Amino acid sequence: MSFESADPGHGHSTAAWTAVTIMLIAFSIGTVAFFFEVVWLVWASAALLLAGLVAGWIMAKAGYGAASVDGSH
Repeated sequence: MSFESADPGHGHSTAAWTAVTIMLIAFSIGTVAFFFEVVWLVWASAALLLAGLVAGWIMAKAGYGAASVDGSH
């Protein structure tokens, strides 16, 4: 039995996977840097986290994001 779903596919896109991967790496680096008190690396990982967010947004605007319910981006 199958049925039509109105799920827009949150997270099932190249943009989402790329953004989450970059941000997860940044968070991991930042956690280790914070533990070892490497202040410059903590701030660099914060910048990388923001870069991951921007990369995901740009990729979604370029058409690599999940489609909305009505089929548009």
